[in-house]
Amino acid sequence: MTGSTPTARELLGIAVAVAREAAGTAARMRAEGVSVAATKSTATDVVTAADRAVERQVLAALRAVRPDDVVLGEEYGGAEAGTGGVRWVVDPIDGTVNYLYGLPYCAVSLAAEVDGRVVAGVVRNVSTGEEWTATAGGGAWRDGRRLRCSTETELGQALVATGFGYDAGRRRHQARVVAELIGDVRDIRRMGAAALDLCLAAEGRVDAYYEKGLAAWDLAAGGLVAAEAGLRVTGLDGRPAGPDLVIAAPPALFASLHTRLAALDASGGP
Repeated sequence: MTGSTPTARELLGIAVAVAREAAGTAARMRAEGVSVAATKSTATDVVTAADRAVERQVLAALRAVRPDDVVLGEEYGGAEAGTGGVRWVVDPIDGTVNYLYGLPYCAVSLAAEVDGRVVAGVVRNVSTGEEWTATAGGGAWRDGRRLRCSTETELGQALVATGFGYDAGRRRHQARVVAELIGDVRDIRRMGAAALDLCLAAEGRVDAYYEKGLAAWDLAAGGLVAAEAGLRVTGLDGRPAGPDLVIAAPPALFASLHTRLAALDASGGP
């Protein structure tokens, strides 16, 4: 496939094969026992040896089939540069703290961008083997079933997922937002892996999701799955989804959730 312009389906095929092997490695290393290898932004923002090993495995696998492509990874950043028209975006273990504690809510996330647009993505739960896939214009899928987002229309009946950052000041601001929002919705869920939260929203296992502070590797694959399932995936006030805020909500819920989050300054704080 080198030297050619790949289709989204071809890129997805590569992503799925690589993610499955990577998730297998992560599961094996968890069974063998894991420990903190380093910290990043704060003392609670941990990296395990498995994060690094899985990302190295993903890089090597992609290099074997697409040696000229660019790879952006959470642990090694943009160091793996290339000259191809495809950029791969990988989170080797999304939900590292869950992984460290043995909680079954962590995933390998891998997406492919062409000309800056995400066209294929896969999110695979390391613990359960659940796997979500999407291609741009081709829909979102799990286990051969096409996904459709929630049909809920009332914010007061919506189960909303969110997440918190690692910086203590940011968490305090996010907690204040949740404290106000929780009275306006059915309930809040905070499970600790953004890519999986987006996939659950894609199939209506939660009605909507929002979070401040997502990086490209948190959003790329799960965001495509969510969008292809019919969710609106944006930031506030028409801005694109990104570090300031990600809102993923069905069209019928989007306006009311957006208005409430804007009033609560959900994109503010540290």
